[in-house]
Amino acid sequence: MTQKLSPRARKAKARRDLLAAKTPNRRAKKAENQRLRRAAKKAGVSLNGKDYDHKDKRFKTVKANRGNDGKGTKNEK
Repeated sequence: MTQKLSPRARKAKARRDLLAAKTPNRRAKKAENQRLRRAAKKAGVSLNGKDYDHKDKRFKTVKANRGNDGKGTKNEK
């Protein structure tokens, strides 16, 4: 579900999101995720609807991963 943004705000958000995605920390996490997903897929693990949790070092559902294990993201470290 997309946000309802004006064209100007949409362009500014796209720029911010791209800059955030290109930080060294995010690029390292993306590379780690790709390596692990490829290895797991090769090993026959089902990854449907799962993301890699860099904190817990395992694959979990998108819902559990994005919600910080039910604790919300405000106090996440």
